[in-house]
Amino acid sequence: MLDSLTQQPADALLALIKLHDADNRADKIDLGVGVFRTETGATPVFAAIKEAEKRLLAEQDSKAYLGPEGDMGFVHALMPYIFGAGDPARGGRIDGMQAPGGTGGLRLAFALAKRAGIRRIVVGNPTWPNHPQILDDLGLETLGFAHAGADGAADMNALRAAVAQAGEGDAFLLHGCCHNPTGIDYSPADWDEIARLVAERGILPILDLAYQGLGHGMEEDAYGLRAVLAAVPEALICYSCDKNFGLYRDRVGALYVMGKDADSTGRILSHGHSVARTSWSQPPDHGAAAVRLILEDQQLTRLWLDELAEMRDRMRQMREMVAAADNRVAGLDLAPIARQNGLFSMLALSKEQILKLREDHGIYMAGSGRINVAGLTRANMDKFIAALAQVAG
Repeated sequence: MLDSLTQQPADALLALIKLHDADNRADKIDLGVGVFRTETGATPVFAAIKEAEKRLLAEQDSKAYLGPEGDMGFVHALMPYIFGAGDPARGGRIDGMQAPGGTGGLRLAFALAKRAGIRRIVVGNPTWPNHPQILDDLGLETLGFAHAGADGAADMNALRAAVAQAGEGDAFLLHGCCHNPTGIDYSPADWDEIARLVAERGILPILDLAYQGLGHGMEEDAYGLRAVLAAVPEALICYSCDKNFGLYRDRVGALYVMGKDADSTGRILSHGHSVARTSWSQPPDHGAAAVRLILEDQQLTRLWLDELAEMRDRMRQMREMVAAADNRVAGLDLAPIARQNGLFSMLALSKEQILKLREDHGIYMAGSGRINVAGLTRANMDKFIAALAQVAG
């Protein structure tokens, strides 16, 4: 019976990683993999995480099961940063559970939406490739709209039209900040309008906050999420610590639920526990425990926030350097990159141009034109701009 399974295409990004690794050129540039890199190309472990792991090694006295909800100390310690310091639980209306990475949180959110009777999700295009893949696997229909406008900003007219086609019984997937893959975020005024439109149409918001702190700061990057939550009676929130704590391989994430009241939130989360139990049973503990220890200690929290600010500043510098080279690259509008946020932006290159960059110059990026700006450095910037000018001119 297993012989009936047909060969699936290789994941494009994983294939790109292998091609990059096999390239012997010393000056090759990796702009494909979505991890932060320092000026020297390293993806280091945060010093705050290292210290928390030392404490775990010394103090953790058991590896016993925690249950499908995971480390609730971790879940609750994050809440003031996500939902605000005043009453992050909104009087008991918001609670959560741990998940294996942001992807695990998304899988839970989509599965809960389906259990609640939702059959269609509004999704801006382009989006992270795993979003539609998970939705398709769950049998959920998508209603797409163009997220990015021709001017390098969000296309609010396309969003308004998509919301007008949707209504009660539909959900809306929204990137909270540092949009993957475009880097194009909504302005505070845009978020205020989105919150109003979603509330008026009775649409369930599913908010994916995978890069908090990598845009403008922890508080600033939470603006859109908080604006939406203030306007609607219920929502699902997917959270990842993989990027803002550098815990990529430890898979640290969470799902939060905002119900109409505390009893409703508890009932919804009971379904989340049920889905988790039949999926991964219980999430991995180590990374979440390290995050909890950091957030319980003021000194470690300060160290983590300082490290996060250094990451954010480096990416901003790279964006500004690319944008400043706009007049050196005919045929490409690089200026908007400085106004975008987070790890990613997209270049309007053809597949042939992307292939030429790879084969002739050793510059690796996704076939969509998505680049990870953290793969750029002061040392390789001139090579990158010169290569762009050659293939785009």
